[in-house]
Amino acid sequence: MKAAKRLDTVQEYYFSTKLREVARLAAAGKPIINMGIGSPDLQPPVKVLEAIQGSLMDVNAHKYQSYQGLPELRNAISNFYKDKFKVIANPDDEVLPLMGSKEGIMHISMAFLNEGDKVLIPNPGYPTYTSVTKLVGAVPLFYDLNASNNWQPNFEELEQQNLTDVKIMWVNYPHMPTGTKALKETFKKLIAFGNKHQILIINDNPYSFVLTQKPQSILSRPGATEVAVELNSLSKTFNMAGWRVGMVLGNASFINEILKVKSNMDSGMFYGIQKGAVKALKLSGEWFDKINAVYAVRRQLTWNILDALDCEYNKENGGMFVWAKLPKGIRSEQMTDMLLYEKDVFLTPGTVFGANGEGYIRLSLCVTEEKLKEVLKRLQ
Repeated sequence: MKAAKRLDTVQEYYFSTKLREVARLAAAGKPIINMGIGSPDLQPPVKVLEAIQGSLMDVNAHKYQSYQGLPELRNAISNFYKDKFKVIANPDDEVLPLMGSKEGIMHISMAFLNEGDKVLIPNPGYPTYTSVTKLVGAVPLFYDLNASNNWQPNFEELEQQNLTDVKIMWVNYPHMPTGTKALKETFKKLIAFGNKHQILIINDNPYSFVLTQKPQSILSRPGATEVAVELNSLSKTFNMAGWRVGMVLGNASFINEILKVKSNMDSGMFYGIQKGAVKALKLSGEWFDKINAVYAVRRQLTWNILDALDCEYNKENGGMFVWAKLPKGIRSEQMTDMLLYEKDVFLTPGTVFGANGEGYIRLSLCVTEEKLKEVLKRLQ
């Protein structure tokens, strides 16, 4: 049986294939240290674990759940956004829980894109924006992000592009992979750009609370709800990546269109996971202080590793990764292959995220202090 033609446009996800190779090396006895993946190694909050355990005997715990999620969860998301971002979202029709924000990328694309429509995608950026765009038959248009512009969109260059048939624009601040933080001025310009060209702006915002002192949401800016929606996730903030809990917020019209897709693709999120998510969203600021204290120590050790590699990096950036510029003349995969095969250390080459990632590497902070010190030892 021949596979669908849409699969001709994509390849298996980089980490899916590369991690098999890393696993083979480890199985062969190589002491691989994985600094490539942003999968939190810290435990979720104890109260969250207790909440899911305590919910398992509830009378409705094991039934199909609402496509819109528990009202309690939507209320918790709404209150979280009000408290953390000063964003008012009606939990009845402006909040939609998702099984991870990655699911939302597909749902949004299916809801708003027809075959042949165009999509603005950051370069460098999250590869899934491109793969999903291709899978739904739309056309990716890459816009450049680079260090000279602090990894922010260049709106003069954007205006010079042929924007005919552009329907959506993906943005992601705090930015992955670079860690560049959100700027109010960038959000202001994005909203104006979306209004002018009738383009839906989607901000993918899972890193707001990791080593970021002032979390930002595009929805907090005036006029945003007319042209923007925002994705968020509990994966990074609460160490719940495997739980698959995300959300999308926006005006009722946008959310309703996304729900039309979602309700035809799943049968609701497991009840216990929703109860755990509710508990997580109600935690005090002490939780963020606690995890960021751990990540701050790890980041300093990561900077030390990069110093040993003669790399350049920006100490003002946040998020769960450190983005580093390689010494002149060294290519991304040249460096990562050398580290993997000679030092048994797996890092991510910047080229995974687009052509503008050439000459850069990305290092994850989801690695223990002990292992980071071991990496440094191997490089000395």
